[in-house]
Amino acid sequence: MDIDRAAELRRWEESGALWRVLGRTATAVTVTLLTCDGGEEVGRFTSEDPRLLAFVGDRDSSED
Repeated sequence: MDIDRAAELRRWEESGALWRVLGRTATAVTVTLLTCDGGEEVGRFTSEDPRLLAFVGDRDSSED
């Protein structure tokens, strides 16, 4: 199953929730999904999807 993580993060932002980059390499990024107030982690994933890498870019969080 091919999950579009960039689309997932867009929906996450549009719903008012937050995400943060936990780690990144040249080919992958690890992201944590947080509640709207940023207080609780509700999920995380690591992906090498070029769509996600382009969407995240050099940002550290959805607040950047």
